[in-house]
Amino acid sequence: MVTQYKNLINGEMVETSEWLDVVNPATEEVIGQVPACGQAELDKAVAAARAAFQTWKKSSYAERSAALKAISKTIADNSEELYRLLTSEQGKPHAQAKQEIMGASFMMAAQSDLVLEDELVKDDEKENIRTRRVPVGVVGGIVPWNFPVSMAVQKIGPALLSGCTIILKPSPFTPLTTLRLAELIADVVPAGTVNIITGEDSLGPLITAHPDIDKITFTGSTATGKKIMEGASADLKRITLELGGNDASIVMPDADPKKVAEQLFWSSFSNAGQICVAAKRVYIHEDIYDELSQAIADYAKNVVVGDGAEQGTGVGPIQNKKQYDRVLELIQDAKDNGYKFLLGGDSDPSGTGYFVPLTILDNPPEDARIVAEEQFGPVMPLMKFSSEEEVIERANNSDYGLAGAVWSADEAKAVEIAEKLETGTVWVNQFLKLTPHTPFAGHKQSGFGAEYGIEGLKEFTYPQVIMVNKQNVPA
Repeated sequence: MVTQYKNLINGEMVETSEWLDVVNPATEEVIGQVPACGQAELDKAVAAARAAFQTWKKSSYAERSAALKAISKTIADNSEELYRLLTSEQGKPHAQAKQEIMGASFMMAAQSDLVLEDELVKDDEKENIRTRRVPVGVVGGIVPWNFPVSMAVQKIGPALLSGCTIILKPSPFTPLTTLRLAELIADVVPAGTVNIITGEDSLGPLITAHPDIDKITFTGSTATGKKIMEGASADLKRITLELGGNDASIVMPDADPKKVAEQLFWSSFSNAGQICVAAKRVYIHEDIYDELSQAIADYAKNVVVGDGAEQGTGVGPIQNKKQYDRVLELIQDAKDNGYKFLLGGDSDPSGTGYFVPLTILDNPPEDARIVAEEQFGPVMPLMKFSSEEEVIERANNSDYGLAGAVWSADEAKAVEIAEKLETGTVWVNQFLKLTPHTPFAGHKQSGFGAEYGIEGLKEFTYPQVIMVNKQNVPA
């Protein structure tokens, strides 16, 4: 019998008369059902959040911090159940699923220590001026399917810590682990402060348009982000958008191919490439291109693609059929154009599961779709470059600017290049690292606003200036 998971509204686990099926992408079997919510359920969740906000906004910093720490502990205490469930609905191997669950616990605990101090602007015999931060109100959070738990806590944590309340919508493709977490924290946080409801993609615009929601925080595609920005403009909702990327990695000629090949591989292929900050364009200096490209391909040949629940699997399936078809379309386009493959390029759509063989392209042109578009799959285009100026120009020639990386034995030179890249985050000799204390923000069409750190926390607040004239007391 398929397990039915309930929604969290006002501290209670509730269901609807209609259900959505959730499919395991490795087996294509239905593994769970979740409520199909519409306007009525959303209205109930918003009303609960609005009522809870009247109390929660008056709570102390200690209360808010304690709530985040309690959620963190709940995640950690139930980590094995959660990561196994996550693999079954998302597809990533157990090791990567466990990393997401424990990372979510860590991020929640780390963010609990962030403090928005009042800023004293002036204090003399004439006047006292200070700036304080006050919570925006009710937040609508919309979460993608690639990192459903990480993205959920990325929104729940700062919302609660700032004094806001939240309605969270998981992706209909990966709602199970988030709803199980909702059940686990129902008695951990005050009723109404966290509400988690599920529905089709059509629920998203209802959240964006709801007049009693004050802020939208969204992670997903740039195309959807633009629609959210347009919808939120009707009543000037505050928005935070973490959108797509086409991240470039630059490998300088002094990098040792033997030392960087494995790291470069995982910078592109972790979570089957379904990471907004994965390396989607890899530029390798012509002096080491042949050696390094072959080393990456050789390493890839020993990585197992399969069901994430099976021991030894390194790369799991694409999470859903729509994305699976899109990745296959990009690969077919590359084949139709005669681009050279070092690995992959073939798949069997008639088989069970949304599996795409690891695919590495050998120096395709810059205007190839598989280079110019975000693949979001296990695809790695490798390109040659000859000069520093050339590769910086090519890396920046994109509508996106989320993250990037530079690999070099010369740290100073790598930093110099990093500072010329038009992205929100640049890694030097590392990859896919985020911290709770630094802002994660995209440039250009990769985002609007920031997440993480003090800057991310401020996104859930308004600044309020208090000015006191000490010499004009009407006594």
